[in-house]
Amino acid sequence: MSSEDDVTRALAFGASALGFVSAMPSGPGPIPEELIARLIGLVPPSVDTFLLTSLTEPEAIAAQHERCGARTIQLVDRMEPAALRTLRALVPFTRLVQVIHVTGPDSLGEAEEAAPLVDAILLDSGNPNAAQRELGGTGRTHDWNVSAAIRARVAPVPLLLAGGLRGHNVGEAIRQVQPFGVDVCSGVRTDGILDAGKLGAFVRAARAPLSS
Repeated sequence: MSSEDDVTRALAFGASALGFVSAMPSGPGPIPEELIARLIGLVPPSVDTFLLTSLTEPEAIAAQHERCGARTIQLVDRMEPAALRTLRALVPFTRLVQVIHVTGPDSLGEAEEAAPLVDAILLDSGNPNAAQRELGGTGRTHDWNVSAAIRARVAPVPLLLAGGLRGHNVGEAIRQVQPFGVDVCSGVRTDGILDAGKLGAFVRAARAPLSS
């Protein structure tokens, strides 16, 4: 979300959670923390709010969380187990979601290590090892066979799926991976603006497998 219009539109289409992107090394969507806090204040309690952070120091994350006020922190960079334990102690009443960038089979071990320490795992298609680090918002899909294997390994911890999802492929992604939920950003935007047509198509396609 980047504006009041984004929030209003996403809520109208029945989003169960809204994401707010803080400073990132690359990718679309970062907005100032002051705007994040203001937009979060517009979201009803029935809808979750996610603060996307690239910070990795627990104390810095906790301070950012206090400034922004989201109910869930989405950790887009890798966190060591000790750091996750420290962060949990600092924000005991806040949900933690660890992003795993699916770059190959090695991602399974990373997900298994983090799963017991967080409230959910989110699979994305970034490349933390690129010269310009990619921590989300790439618009690329990844290998859903690996995603499905990760879901089985981390159960019963909920798994969220992101990475290149759009109206034309989200149904197949859900059928193949069977995630707890799906996350979308670039797939419902046109020239960086939230597109009501794409958002509606995405929501319909995402819900269709659940009713079939």
